[in-house]
Amino acid sequence: MSEHIVVVGHGMVSHRFVSTLGTRYAHADLTVTVIGDEADPAYDRVGLSAYIGSWDRPSLHMEDALHSADPRVTVRSGRLVTTIDRAARTVELDSGECLPYDTLVLATGSRAFVPPVPGHDLPGCHVYRTLDDLDALRADVEHARPGAHGVVIGGGLLGLEAANALSQLGLTPHVVERNDRLMSVQVDARGGALLGDLIHDRGITVHPGVTDTVIEQGDRNDDDNDLHTRSDAVTRADALRVHLTSEGRAKTVDAAVVVFSVGIRPRDELARDAGLALADRGGILTDSACRTSDPRVWAIGECAAIEGTCYGLVGPGYASAEVAAARIVREGEGHSAGGRPGAPGTDGGTDDGPEFTGADLATKLKLMGVDVASFGDAHARTPGCLEVKVDDPVARTYSKLVLGPDARTLLGGVFVGDAGPYQLLKPLLGRTLPPSSPLSLLTPAAAGGDGVGVDSLPDDAQICSCNAVTKGDLREAICGGACDVAELKSCTRAGTSCGSCLPLMRKVLEAEGVEQSTALCEHFDQSRSELFEIVTVTGIRTFAGLIERFGRGAGCDVCKPTVASILASTSSDHVLDGEQASLQDTNDHFLANIQKNGTYSVVPRMPGGEVTADQLIVIGEIARDHDLYVKVTGGQRIDLFGARVDELPAIWRRLVDAGMESGHAYGKSLRTVKSCVGTSWCRYGQQDSVGMAVLLETRYRGLRAPHKIKMGVSGCARECAEARGKDVGVIATETGWNLYIGGNGGATPRHAVLLAGDLTDNQLIRYIDRAVMFYVRTAERLQRIAPWLETLEGGIDHLRDVVCDDSLGLAAELEGRMEAHVAGYRDEWSVVLDDPDKLGRFVSFVNAPGAPDPTVQFERRDGRKVPVLLGSPAMPAPA
Repeated sequence: MSEHIVVVGHGMVSHRFVSTLGTRYAHADLTVTVIGDEADPAYDRVGLSAYIGSWDRPSLHMEDALHSADPRVTVRSGRLVTTIDRAARTVELDSGECLPYDTLVLATGSRAFVPPVPGHDLPGCHVYRTLDDLDALRADVEHARPGAHGVVIGGGLLGLEAANALSQLGLTPHVVERNDRLMSVQVDARGGALLGDLIHDRGITVHPGVTDTVIEQGDRNDDDNDLHTRSDAVTRADALRVHLTSEGRAKTVDAAVVVFSVGIRPRDELARDAGLALADRGGILTDSACRTSDPRVWAIGECAAIEGTCYGLVGPGYASAEVAAARIVREGEGHSAGGRPGAPGTDGGTDDGPEFTGADLATKLKLMGVDVASFGDAHARTPGCLEVKVDDPVARTYSKLVLGPDARTLLGGVFVGDAGPYQLLKPLLGRTLPPSSPLSLLTPAAAGGDGVGVDSLPDDAQICSCNAVTKGDLREAICGGACDVAELKSCTRAGTSCGSCLPLMRKVLEAEGVEQSTALCEHFDQSRSELFEIVTVTGIRTFAGLIERFGRGAGCDVCKPTVASILASTSSDHVLDGEQASLQDTNDHFLANIQKNGTYSVVPRMPGGEVTADQLIVIGEIARDHDLYVKVTGGQRIDLFGARVDELPAIWRRLVDAGMESGHAYGKSLRTVKSCVGTSWCRYGQQDSVGMAVLLETRYRGLRAPHKIKMGVSGCARECAEARGKDVGVIATETGWNLYIGGNGGATPRHAVLLAGDLTDNQLIRYIDRAVMFYVRTAERLQRIAPWLETLEGGIDHLRDVVCDDSLGLAAELEGRMEAHVAGYRDEWSVVLDDPDKLGRFVSFVNAPGAPDPTVQFERRDGRKVPVLLGSPAMPAPA
């Protein structure tokens, strides 16, 4: 007789439980009814923040969220279980319907905890837990005044996610934390301090050590139904006033919304009302098999207190789901050896089936570009343990390893700012480290070591903690025919939850000798260079057309800007024309480089560093009239900092009228061509370096590429323009020019290498045309010329064959493409100024086009303004 299982709750853990029944136990004679109280079936709660902006609920649904592939399963969404009758083995729904069960699985999850602070239940107060929560938050934010603040109560992992969400919604976030630092559970004091600084630099004000919080009704206009009009947009005043006390000092933040993110509590009300045993601190008490005090009832995920402990992460939840699924099927088939327990945790309560053996509580996130990770004994609480720390205040990174008293056993680690070593070190938790200096594990290059490679990991090292997949599991799958990450995900489930293990999965594939896919992203199987050829051959001029014919899905933040760059590289269409505009990142969207406080820089082009007196006067007048910070750059031009987005058109109108054009400081394109004065003024100059620099910058301006490009021209071997530190370097000789390729002075400095020597002017131009266009055509996304040259098969010798000897027969085509770019070049800002539709993009707030951004603030330093982020103390003036 078929056994009927009722599952209460339909979140990620419930989905894993039912999916496990469908994949591993498809033979079992059972039926399943899943009851979820949310309108949506199971969705990715870990990726909840991805809902913001798209507002597309189905995009977050778990794969086969309705379990349509398993005919034994029925999903009923939007229904609440109100009562469990254990004697009758039935559950009653809010509709009055009564459903029988043979086995009941409680997967009710948890709820957001709201502390009983005064005012916590006022309108405008929210939690950050479900899609409905985000919709409610969005509705309030849409009516907030421009520049409104949002307060998040709680500075843990979810609190920072919520703060990032408020920033994405256009608010200025504040994070209130009762401890002395952010993420106090995961990182130590120094890591928390650095994290606070990094988060602050991204526009989030942190209030640590808050001992008392009171929320009151804020400024509302009762005569206008709590709304008032600003310009032609209807906006709501700050709804709430949040009073904070820290170290005896009080402060107040006027806010449009308050979001509580201070933790979760297990949803155990159903179990309590049904008389099931609960743990002392809440949660449905189970044994290590996830069985409750009733042998017919099981509990999994965040609602379960497994042997008295609740786990609030998806990894342990998945483990409990798989344990329960295996046990239920085993008992249903009559394989139980130990009988059913009278209470969880008793010695007689388990058989020889799987058990829950613990949880990996490691944490890794990337928030607004900031890496944070920790694992194991991050706070060094093990007696006799040792700590190895690397604190780099210049790079603004912090790393720590916690070792056992033997100085060889890895007990834990913390990473802030750069979590690069985390992926390879975490699987070594509790193991003996390689016989190199522990310092080399954190900074292998600086310490002269090689760090840890995937080869050093044993087969039982866990690669995917969310799904308990080991290196051995991956190797077994690879031996079974899995040849890429997608196939590994399919057959092992590794990488299907948080996704942080994907880079390590690729390294395992490489270590096993499997050639890796060069697919741009999950939406295109082709590499960037292959897509470049497709666009060239087919003449497709839209992202929609390209993805319809050669890709799938709607695209992502990897393929959209990449395709935008390809389209720009293969035509002279304006980057803000039609669909192109929606593909651009922030800098290209506003044709300006965004700065740390949300303002933009204005950088007119000055080929060769040359500028007329009249142009200098215009620049000075603009800086004075708009109160901009002025700086002469290392690239021989003048930067104007501090312009609001709505000021950009007026500024550029004056620059264009003065004969200047965009310097493309914001684009993945040619930036500058630095030069010395050459034969114009210098007694050592051998060629006209200024004239050549002007020619090169004028020729290649606006050329879109996989990465920014910088060039330099030196008039003699003294190298005053530092040309060999540039992507393309030119150095004068007695008889002509030497051409160098592949240098840069960035994070990994490299000297360019000689491609050809003693070239005439015409030869030099032709060779640069070919080399740069070959790079644009074949490099991968965000790959600068130096690493491109390193990965190019044959390296500089192959490039020399292609450029100088035309070994591939591409010289005429490459030169022709460059000539087409030169002929079709138009200054991007000139085009914008003549197009009312494009000008309409340059506003601070869509709902208040004429309103300046009040979150942009400055202070005076040495008589000039510099940015101040809200809540930050002003830097004292020098003595």
